[in-house]
Amino acid sequence: MTTPIVAASQLAVNVLDAHSLLSAFGVLGVGVVMFAETGLLIGFFLPGDSLLFTAGLLCTGSAQGSLHLSLGPLLVAAAVGALAGAQFGYLLGRKAGGALLARSRSGRLHEGVRRAEDFLGRYGHAKAIVLARFVPVVRTVLNPMAGALEVPVRTFTQWQVVGGLVWSLGLTLAGYALGSSIPNVDRYLLPLVALIVVVSLVPVLSEVYRGRRAAGSEEGRG
Repeated sequence: MTTPIVAASQLAVNVLDAHSLLSAFGVLGVGVVMFAETGLLIGFFLPGDSLLFTAGLLCTGSAQGSLHLSLGPLLVAAAVGALAGAQFGYLLGRKAGGALLARSRSGRLHEGVRRAEDFLGRYGHAKAIVLARFVPVVRTVLNPMAGALEVPVRTFTQWQVVGGLVWSLGLTLAGYALGSSIPNVDRYLLPLVALIVVVSLVPVLSEVYRGRRAAGSEEGRG
């Protein structure tokens, strides 16, 4: 007979662990997490990158264990959650302004706000909205920040769709591609997830480097 303590431990979900989330909620959980991480400020801590990559990997059937996801529904859930979440976050920011951000006492969240403002100022609306998708925390706070700063709705919607599709579908398909080519890929899951997170930051790091180099050149001419 299963004791209440054991039963509770079996039902417990680690929201910071992609595999735990997928085991508990499957494809539906991916859509919910995408929405929460990109549309709700309380979702800034969720593991979006690793969740998408791991979910794609688990569609291949090459990982050991009973958990297996279907690629088609997964892609739909990931895209819908990411796009709907970002649009909701923008509308929330447009309506509530900076009040919601000001109430938070999270240092990490406020650091994300600073970086989001820097993104919008440094790269302009279009590039910042796309690049922010690949930076944890920033992809959470940039959407309400864009609303609060009254970025035009058409501009925001167009580029959040572009960035959201590239991010959500790209990471999912990357996991699927690697899982299809490597037998028993779950043995290498942790280093692969770390690698995909690093790779996802390459475009942003490249832009930061170019920005600093340009700023240095301007100072040299001054």
